[in-house]
Amino acid sequence: MTVLAPAWSPTTYLLLLLLLSSGLSGTQDCSFQHSPISSDFAVKIRELSDYLLQDYPVTVASNLQDEELCGALWRLVLAQRWMERLKTVAGSKMQGLLERVNTEIHFVTKCAFQPPPSCLRFVQTNISRLLQETSEQLVALKPWITRQNFSRCLELQCQPDSSTLPPPWSPRPLEATAPTAPQPPLLLLLLLPVGLLLLAAAWCLHWQRTRRRTPRPGEQVPPVPSPQDLLLVEH
Repeated sequence: MTVLAPAWSPTTYLLLLLLLSSGLSGTQDCSFQHSPISSDFAVKIRELSDYLLQDYPVTVASNLQDEELCGALWRLVLAQRWMERLKTVAGSKMQGLLERVNTEIHFVTKCAFQPPPSCLRFVQTNISRLLQETSEQLVALKPWITRQNFSRCLELQCQPDSSTLPPPWSPRPLEATAPTAPQPPLLLLLLLPVGLLLLAAAWCLHWQRTRRRTPRPGEQVPPVPSPQDLLLVEH
């Protein structure tokens, strides 16, 4: 019996390779149908904290973007990497405690997070602070872990650099850019109506005098007597 193999085109092989590579690199749909956070995670973290040296130095990100849910997830991603690193230098007892805590936050590896950006800055702190923050992030995420899709959180984001931020807005420069008419003095405003009234009165008086001196059409103006006439009248 001869079995014929399906004649797949190169395009079909390419699509299969893309599907396999995406499955191996993690899903872009970062969501959880069932809560991966147990009810006793705080007990596991406290047991590890009690066993560890409280001042053991670790680092935490200092300039992650302030995101209510993404920020908690990002900090768990960084904390999970510290758990893996600490397991390589811990003893058998310590490895067991680390693995119990790591199990609580290992769910972040189910999502295809991008590598931390180069703008991310780290500061040194102690392990007790890291574990305390890890517990706080789990508390913040637990009510939302099955309700939200965290696909938009797959890229860790830094806070904007203060040197690139625009200067704070102030209403004073904005008001200064608009030209404003000079305000007249209050005394000038009070004297202006009086001056207009005086000007109108003077014009009326001048008009009346001019009207008296100007003869009407057809009216004869008596001649002005000369000084000789005045002398004849007196004699």
